[in-house]
Amino acid sequence: MQFSTIIGQKEVKQRLINTVKDNRVSHAQLFLGPEGCGGLALAVAYAQYISCLERDEYDSCGKCASCRKYQKLVHPDLHFSYPFFGVAKETALDFIEEWRRAFLENPYLNLDIWRSYLDAGNKQANINIAECHQIIKKFSFKPFESEYKILILWLPEYLDKQGNALLKIIEEPQPNTLFLLVAQNQDQILNTILSRTQLVKIPALQASEIKDFLINEHHQTEHKADEITFLSNGNLTEALAMLSDEENNYHEQFITWLRMCFTNKGADIADFVEVIAKLGRENQKNFIRYGISFLRECCMVLAGAGSLVHLPAKELDTAQKMTKVMSLPMAGAISALLEKAHYHVERNGNPKILFLDVSLQIVKILNFKTSPQGAQYMSN
Repeated sequence: MQFSTIIGQKEVKQRLINTVKDNRVSHAQLFLGPEGCGGLALAVAYAQYISCLERDEYDSCGKCASCRKYQKLVHPDLHFSYPFFGVAKETALDFIEEWRRAFLENPYLNLDIWRSYLDAGNKQANINIAECHQIIKKFSFKPFESEYKILILWLPEYLDKQGNALLKIIEEPQPNTLFLLVAQNQDQILNTILSRTQLVKIPALQASEIKDFLINEHHQTEHKADEITFLSNGNLTEALAMLSDEENNYHEQFITWLRMCFTNKGADIADFVEVIAKLGRENQKNFIRYGISFLRECCMVLAGAGSLVHLPAKELDTAQKMTKVMSLPMAGAISALLEKAHYHVERNGNPKILFLDVSLQIVKILNFKTSPQGAQYMSN
């Protein structure tokens, strides 16, 4: 993988390139950033750049023997460790073919996507002690072809106390060994490991970067790209997942739902619940995520921070009208309901019961205090 194939992150890429140019490659680095920011892809591109035989000032060449092996993830000095869902004696090597296929198909994969490649169901993910011992064994040998032997450890949050077995080789590594840890949650990483790594912070992607990617690489219309970008909230993993969803207008659906709840039209609400229940779990999650994101923007309008709102013109107009009907406490209460609903949809809750219950609770929230002006808008 080359830096040029990774979306955005211009400053991070340049910082990584400079460490190689200035011969300041730290032996243990932690790439820390939210899901969908490209941390794993950046780690692989960085490793390829370090190992490239003909790298230039901006990227690996993509053509030398080392790069060709990296592009297939088969370089003998490139190693991976990652969570898996097997028994205590299994290691990452037992799943390396699935890992290569998963990463090459989607460098922005998350744990749920990885789980699907292993048909792991609801099994618990972890990086076990057998894997830690395997890492130690790998790094007892010298590099075969490159200057560095490199390990990319994805999601070290899944290292339990057994991760302390790695402390010695991280703190006192063999010559020319490089550890690249790729994490999403700093608080869940063992402090003993955290203190021994150099932190590389990776921000979420900018909305414009995701939108341009969807339009230029996936041929989305500007309206659809705007909607997906808004829903993904800087997470390219989520944006890519939404590309396979059915064509849905979440804005119209969500506003229609709120209007039904405001006017307390029970029969219409029941019909709407039937429609939502048939959308499928991923579309239901996206619908709820849209609602949460939209209400967050409404809250900023209500709080007088309209300059921070990032909505398409039509949706911004709706959000401004909504402020005549909805107070901050109302928006907060509905958002909390939707957060809980999202949690239960992820865990296969019954969608009819779930959305009907949420609808009835929204009816109570919206009708606790109303105004004639609000009623006129909601009835349109």
